Amino acid sequence: MKTEKKKLNFNSRSDYSYNCNFTFQEFQACLSKVHKSSPGPDSISYIMLLHLTTESQTNLLYLFNRIWNEHCFPSSWQEAIIIPIPKPGKDITYPLNYRPIALTSCLCKLLEKMINSRLTHFLETKNLLSPFQSGFRKGRSTLDNILALETDIRLAFLQRKHLVAIYFDIEKAYDRTWRYGILKDLYDSNLRGNLPIFIENFLRLRKFRVRLASEMSDYFIQEEGVPQGSILSVTLFILKINNVLNQLPLSIKGYLYVDDLCIFCTGMNMNCIQRQLQTAINNISQWSDNNGFTISASKTAAVHFCRKRNLHLDPELQLNGVSIPFLKVLDLYLLIGTIILDGYHW
Repeated sequence: MKTEKKKLNFNSRSDYSYNCNFTFQEFQACLSKVHKSSPGPDSISYIMLLHLTTESQTNLLYLFNRIWNEHCFPSSWQEAIIIPIPKPGKDITYPLNYRPIALTSCLCKLLEKMINSRLTHFLETKNLLSPFQSGFRKGRSTLDNILALETDIRLAFLQRKHLVAIYFDIEKAYDRTWRYGILKDLYDSNLRGNLPIFIENFLRLRKFRVRLASEMSDYFIQEEGVPQGSILSVTLFILKINNVLNQLPLSIKGYLYVDDLCIFCTGMNMNCIQRQLQTAINNISQWSDNNGFTISASKTAAVHFCRKRNLHLDPELQLNGVSIPFLKVLDLYLLIGTIILDGYHW
C-alpha cells in the first residue's frame, strides 16, 4: 500500500514519563496480577517468576530495562505455540471449528503488562479513546453498552418512535488488524521513544507453530494482525478500531466492546431512519476497507424495536450489496447473551 511507504520515525528524546526505566514497584504490581497459565516456547512459567528471590527479580527487572532502552527485542519472544481447542458441539473435522490458544513467553507477557499499563494511562489521560468503547477499561463492562441501548429503547417506546439497531461482525478481527495502521495511530497520538519502538518490535516478525498432542508443525509467519494471548494486543486493537465511531452521522449512536460494534437510530419516520442508517453503514464499510478490516455481511444483523400497533415494515438496509437480516426478539436475547459471555471470556 502507498500509505505504508511513509516511514514512521519514533526516535525522539526519551525524557517523557512513559519512557523512563521501570521501577521495582511496577514490576511487582504486574507480577502479583498474573494468572496461572501454561508457559511458552521457553518453558518458563509464571510460577517460576513468582518464586524468584528479590535479588533475582531485581536482575530480571534490569534485563527488562535493557531491552526497553536498547530497543533489542528477543527473537524467542516473537514465537508462539498454538493449541487448537475444539468448539463445543461442532464438527471436529472442520478446521474453523477450533478455538486457537496461543502460548507465548511469560517473561514477555510480564513486560507487556508493565508497558500496557503505561500505554493505557497515556491513552486515558489524553482522552484518546472513545467514551463509547467499553472493552477492557477500568469501571466498564459489556453491561454498560447493553444498559445504554436499553435506556434508548425505553425512551423510544415512551415517545412512540422506532429504534433500529445494527450489530456488526468483524471477520478475524485480531488476525487481520493492520499493523502499520496501529503504528500510524500511535505516531498520530504523539507517542515517541521507547514505548512505541517496543510496540513496533513487538509486532514485527511474528511466527507460530501448531501443537497437536506431542507433534509440532512447521513455523508459520504471521504477516498481519496482533499476537493472540497478549494483553498489549487488546489495547492496540482498541486503539486501531477507535476511529470507526467517528464515521457515524450525528443522528446515529454507536457503542463498542473491543470489536463488537452496535449502532442505532431513533425516529418517527422509517424512511429517514433507513437513509441515516444506510449512510452510516456505507461510511463504516469504507472506513473498514481503508483500515484493513473486513465486516461479515452474513453475520451482521439488525433489530427493529417499536410499540406501534399499526402495520409497518422493517427498513431495507444493505452491507456491500447484501441485505441485512432482522432478528426476532428471541434471537436478540441469544445475541445479547453471547455478547455478555464474550465479555467474560476476554
